[in-house]
Amino acid sequence: MSRASCEVTKPRGGGSARWRRAAAGEEGSILPLTLGYVVLALVLVLVCVDATSLYLAQKRVDALADGAALAGADGFVGTTVGGEPTARLTDAAVAEQASTFLGALGSDAAIVSAGSPDGVSSRVTVAGVWHPPVVTLFVPDGVRLESTATSRTVLR
Repeated sequence: MSRASCEVTKPRGGGSARWRRAAAGEEGSILPLTLGYVVLALVLVLVCVDATSLYLAQKRVDALADGAALAGADGFVGTTVGGEPTARLTDAAVAEQASTFLGALGSDAAIVSAGSPDGVSSRVTVAGVWHPPVVTLFVPDGVRLESTATSRTVLR
């Protein structure tokens, strides 16, 4: 009976040397890709910071408009009509109360309009300016934000 022999031979020139030569041609090619992803991630973070700042600034202007409208609704004049008490708002009283409210807060927002469209509601429009915290080069004058709020006076 004969035995078959199996012999493992190393390839001529060494397989590992060939691998080293192939890898040497691609050396450093991952660096530009990594730098590109780092720059992309940094831009994404900066845009998210600016977007979050804009969102918070708009919410701040919304809150100022809500507060000014509520303060304006407190500027009513009590009268009696047909034996029943009523609360009437005037444009001047709403504007005065709203400006007093914003002045007490020391806010840099300004009242665009304040008045009472129906004598029972106060409608106040407040405007402010948002400046981006990171990329101010692209928006040097800022972005104007505006918000309108309405509040009603009810006397029972």
